[in-house]
Amino acid sequence: MKRTLFNLFALLIVLSLALTACGGKATPAPTEAPVVVPATEAPVPATEAPVVVVEKTITIGFTASQTGAQEVSSKRQVNGFNLWMNQVNEAGGLTLSDGTVVKFAAQSYDDESTKERVQELYTRLITEDNADFLISPYSSGLTAAAAVIAEQNGKLMITTGAADDDTYKQGYTGVFQLYTPGSLYFTSTVDMLKTLDPAAKIAIVNESDKFSTAVVGGLKPYAEAAGFEIVLEEAYASDTADFGPIINKIVDSGATVVLGGGHYPDGSTFARQLYERKVGIQFIGILVAPPDSKFSELGDAALGVTGPSQWEGKATHTEEEANALGIEWFGPSGAEFSAAFEAAYGDKPTYHAAGGYAAGLLLEKAIRNADSVDSEAVKAALDAMNLFTFYGGIKFDTSAEAHGLQIGHSMVVIQWQKNDAGELVREVIWPADVATKPAIFPIVVP
Repeated sequence: MKRTLFNLFALLIVLSLALTACGGKATPAPTEAPVVVPATEAPVPATEAPVVVVEKTITIGFTASQTGAQEVSSKRQVNGFNLWMNQVNEAGGLTLSDGTVVKFAAQSYDDESTKERVQELYTRLITEDNADFLISPYSSGLTAAAAVIAEQNGKLMITTGAADDDTYKQGYTGVFQLYTPGSLYFTSTVDMLKTLDPAAKIAIVNESDKFSTAVVGGLKPYAEAAGFEIVLEEAYASDTADFGPIINKIVDSGATVVLGGGHYPDGSTFARQLYERKVGIQFIGILVAPPDSKFSELGDAALGVTGPSQWEGKATHTEEEANALGIEWFGPSGAEFSAAFEAAYGDKPTYHAAGGYAAGLLLEKAIRNADSVDSEAVKAALDAMNLFTFYGGIKFDTSAEAHGLQIGHSMVVIQWQKNDAGELVREVIWPADVATKPAIFPIVVP
């Protein structure tokens, strides 16, 4: 009995100890105090993600007249454009606010100075080469053919070397003109003639192409409104090589002034044959050819001949001029552009080259303002553009009737004269406030 009680007592003690270890209430451990980081220890920064630079190459498509009637002026235009593109790319491109770096590549073909080739090639540029933006060919006729294709395919096209007003009155919304419209080409010349000889009798003789016809369409009413008598109106085919019959008509008309011309081949030939006939014309104004440096190759036949010019290095526009007008300035100075062009090509730039460069400059500014390469955003930036560059003012008509027509740019008049060394040089003779020399009037025929 005693043994049984002892065993029971021992069992109770074991059970009590087990319960204490496994199921009893334990006293909670004291809460640990928070670890305080000394103020001298800076927190470990989170690792930043590396900046990823996205580079995007934009393709600009255009055709150039490497052969054919527009070859001389077209090559100059392309040289100007290429200079702009090379400068932007070599400077590292354009950086948008999202960090995208935009660079440019050109895709170009020889249009052989024909409209048929232009339409075929601009279609290729859009559908096969996937050009993002377009630049026009040189000349109004070729540009009109390209504009149709650009608009049909919803591509923006900046036109340079194309002055005909009519292209911008077709209801297009994506074609923007850089040149002063053709209807205004000779207005500065007529204004000057009023100061030289208000009684002058004018013969209008022009190439029968789209551009020249548009120029004459603006010239005739402007001259008549200024009180001048138009004694002859004569158009000629683009491939005319013998101007003898037309010169006979000029002589018979009693004209003292000849205005007209067309493009380089016909204009230079016309000027040379007028000189050879020594018909006694007192003043000659010809489109396109005289502002080209190649015109001096005519020798004395170039002396005294004038021409309307979109831009001249001797009368280049300045940032000070822009500030005085309250218009934003953009791009290099005229001296900087001219020096860069001459270094690249070994020739002084003509307005054709300046126009090519300015076309690229305009696209660059539109992309910067849009902060995007999206076509609609760039188009909106072009519509809102009111800009001054070394090339002059740039502003577009945004009405439905003439969308894209240039309304901010004006012309100067140049004349070939001889410097003190007897060399032929281009001088600016109008407007008076930018003239580098007074006009030779009347022309002295040896």
